[in-house]
Amino acid sequence: MISVIRATEKDFQPIVNIGSVAVTEAHRESTTAENMKAYIDRNYSDSAIKEELKDPGNIYHIVHYNGKPVGFSKIILNAAHPDIEAENVTKLDRIYILAAYHNLKLGLELLQFNIRLAENNNQSGLWLYTWIGNTRAINFYLKTGFKIIGSHKFYVTETFYNLNHHMLLSLVEI
Repeated sequence: MISVIRATEKDFQPIVNIGSVAVTEAHRESTTAENMKAYIDRNYSDSAIKEELKDPGNIYHIVHYNGKPVGFSKIILNAAHPDIEAENVTKLDRIYILAAYHNLKLGLELLQFNIRLAENNNQSGLWLYTWIGNTRAINFYLKTGFKIIGSHKFYVTETFYNLNHHMLLSLVEI
């Protein structure tokens, strides 16, 4: 049984728990353990996620499998990107599924959910950033129709960065 539920401020704890584990699983090869811990502490603390959930522009959803929260996404509607000429594009800011559940295609289910949400809000595309060393994610996005449109330095800490792809999925002719 799979369900996708809009997160509210009271749902911070599953996002903190899943994010701390799933981000580390996906990116541990990209930096040192110390840098990863600093990133997680800054971005996936109780207070950081509570603040994000207070912002009505951040739309979080939690995917449950058999009643257990195992992944989440965050989108921002109407989030302009300097390399995208189209208006009304959505940033897929975060999408994470715990590795133990990857084989169930819950990431695809959650992505399709967010695509429908963007379409229902008259968005012309979805864009995202992904670490260039995360071939699993890149291949997933390419298979679902995203195209690489650029890259930038993503700062994990103030002094350490990884190169990230900019990827775009057009929902209409752009």
